[in-house]
Amino acid sequence: MTTALKLQNALEDAFVGQPWYGTPISTIVTDGSWIAAYNKPQGSVHSIANIVLHMIAWTEEIINRLQGNPAAEPARGDWPEPGEASEQKWNEMVIDLDEANSNLIKAIQAFHEDRWNQPINDERNLGGPVTTYKELIYGFIQHQIYHAGQIALLNRINHAY
Repeated sequence: MTTALKLQNALEDAFVGQPWYGTPISTIVTDGSWIAAYNKPQGSVHSIANIVLHMIAWTEEIINRLQGNPAAEPARGDWPEPGEASEQKWNEMVIDLDEANSNLIKAIQAFHEDRWNQPINDERNLGGPVTTYKELIYGFIQHQIYHAGQIALLNRINHAY
């Protein structure tokens, strides 16, 4: 099995499959109402909509890195603001997250097998260990799962009210 196929399977499993931790990301994101997605419970830093936009932004940034672009903050910003609450905007965010994930899978499939263990193009000199493209994708999957956990907790809090 190629590295690309392993990474694709891991991403698909977390996003729409049957991950070991339980509910896939796509289900967690759509578990609550659009109104709840914009609610920021007391003590919360972000709303569900804000987290979803963050997840989309970083998915797009990972695609850019796979295309050889230098590592940077996402073009949308790290934590884009969702703006005024709207059912249509929420539905578009959910679609955008799904499309970004599909585009990442295409970028993974197109990535040359010989490059997975090469370091990413990161000239920011952050002083940390060098990250390979393969580590980038596995770390990104963990990032998405982490934020899905936050969304699951916010959904529970929102259901309590």
